[in-house]
Amino acid sequence: MFIISLSYKTSLENVEHFIPEHNDFLEKHYHSGNFIASGRKEPRTGGIILANESSKDEIEKIIKEDPFYIHQIADYNIIEFIPTKYNEHFKFFIKNA
Repeated sequence: MFIISLSYKTSLENVEHFIPEHNDFLEKHYHSGNFIASGRKEPRTGGIILANESSKDEIEKIIKEDPFYIHQIADYNIIEFIPTKYNEHFKFFIKNA
């Protein structure tokens, strides 16, 4: 499982311009099962995506599809973690549980 932390490197006005395309990107990966949750950081300096993928290489490939990546709107920090404790309702997302 991965936490993808986006940090904006441009104005919010420029970010807003690419939100519809970014939302299409997110929707594609929700439908494919890659993404579990996403949202804005508070204060609004970027966003977080919780992803369920098999490797960091796969996550890096997916990120390259994001309009925020393509148009250099955000920097990405990828954190891999292995869930060992979780709410029973979350078990569906845990591989090898």
